[in-house]
Amino acid sequence: MLNLIKILTNRVIIVAVLVVIQFAFIIAGVFFLSDSLFFNTSLMVISILVVIYIINKPGNPSYKLAWIIPILIFPVFGGLFYLIFGGRRVGKHLKTQAIKIDKETINLLKQDPDIMKELKSASPSAYSQASYLVTPHKGVGIDESTPSQIYPIYKNTETEYLSPGESFYERLITELNQAKHFIYMEYFIIEEGFMWDTILSILAKKASEGVDVRIIYDDFGCIMKLPMDYPKTLAKHGVKCRKFNPIRAHLFKVPLMNNRDHRKITVIDGHTGFTGGINLADEYMNVTHPFGYWKDSAVMLRGEAVWSLTVMFMQMWNLCGPYEKFQYSRYAPYIHSSRQFKSDGYVLPYSDSPMDNEIQAEMVYLNMINKATRYVYISTPYLIIDNELATALMLAAKNGVDVRIVTPHKYDKWYVHMCTQANYTELVKAGVKVFEYAPGFIHSKTFVCDDEIATIGTVNLDYRSLYLHFECGTFLYKSKAVKQLKDDYIYMLKDCIEMTEEKCINVNIFKRVFRSIIRVFSPLL
Repeated sequence: MLNLIKILTNRVIIVAVLVVIQFAFIIAGVFFLSDSLFFNTSLMVISILVVIYIINKPGNPSYKLAWIIPILIFPVFGGLFYLIFGGRRVGKHLKTQAIKIDKETINLLKQDPDIMKELKSASPSAYSQASYLVTPHKGVGIDESTPSQIYPIYKNTETEYLSPGESFYERLITELNQAKHFIYMEYFIIEEGFMWDTILSILAKKASEGVDVRIIYDDFGCIMKLPMDYPKTLAKHGVKCRKFNPIRAHLFKVPLMNNRDHRKITVIDGHTGFTGGINLADEYMNVTHPFGYWKDSAVMLRGEAVWSLTVMFMQMWNLCGPYEKFQYSRYAPYIHSSRQFKSDGYVLPYSDSPMDNEIQAEMVYLNMINKATRYVYISTPYLIIDNELATALMLAAKNGVDVRIVTPHKYDKWYVHMCTQANYTELVKAGVKVFEYAPGFIHSKTFVCDDEIATIGTVNLDYRSLYLHFECGTFLYKSKAVKQLKDDYIYMLKDCIEMTEEKCINVNIFKRVFRSIIRVFSPLL
């Protein structure tokens, strides 16, 4: 009986039930008034206007199509559903807070012009990529009247590629134990278990020593992982905590769950940072094996480039709660460093936000694909791509570039894996080599090109990562981590199954039909 009560009072169950009730009220209301010619005509007019709006608004055509089809199939209430559940809009409070943060921090990240001159001489390709991220694009900022956030490219930064999660964990523990001033951590998922419990014991010890320890986690990402009042638990350990976009069970107030904080960032004393695909839960370091062997990756930075990660964290901290005035100069990389930083190529941490009108993460990927001359090696847990990315990948392969993509063989979501597989045939026919990671689930989000350029981050090749989530990554040129990533990728291919054209085509008719249907609606998954 107690277990039943616990299940029924679980926040996930409550939210799910209330969302279903909202759907039911809308549908019941439409059917109750279905005999009214005025009501039906009004809803149809709304649907027509919504379709016209969707067609003319800026955005991805595939995402538009995924909404237009159901609206046209169900014209009576299709438009109403879009107005309630569709679009990329964010909560009013989040947007108001973000505008304030943007105005205060817009000038914190500045580009050293000498580094750009150096880079232009060394590599026009890397220079054009950096130029895109360091240029403030007008009219695409959060309030559409300010330029987009710039992300500088740095030298004086060492890099280390970390894969799998066990390597990341060992390095992270070592660095956390050396913290003396502050530890800032931002993660999509935190789950109690061996990995997090060990980390928390260190954080609690550091907090007792006077270290400023702060945690941000995504409430939706942790909804099944942590208790609702977990920030209070952390406060007892001396750890400050904020949740991103908390899920609240309100009837007739649809939770804005589309926009999530998918980033993974750790900053230690301003000079050491981590980012990549690895969350703080046991499967990410193979303590547990829900989907076979978990292959993931991260990058450690030490030096000037960590400043961008620090600013990203402080921006998100203020987005998640009461505004706090930081004395930003106290957090710069050299303030708490006892040694000079070494240069290890060029390093550019960047972020992407659903609040502006610039899809920076996708543009980074497109630039890398389009400028590759010898090879592009990609790893991603999901391959649900729009026409722009598909065209770029196929064109690169047709131009003689060795394009390889590794996706999981053992999946975490069957319907998402079906969408991933639905994209294989077209790519393979164009010459793209697609592989599935046989031992289990690959969660890495990496690109490496021509032995010189790479990006390691949180951005999946799917619509949610590219359009709806807060994400981050690190662009690297001629850094040590580039070679480390390339070598690891080649070694990983030994454990992969190549998806030939024959394998892609020879599936039963029912699966082919289902893949075709689900592919149309993949932007909504």
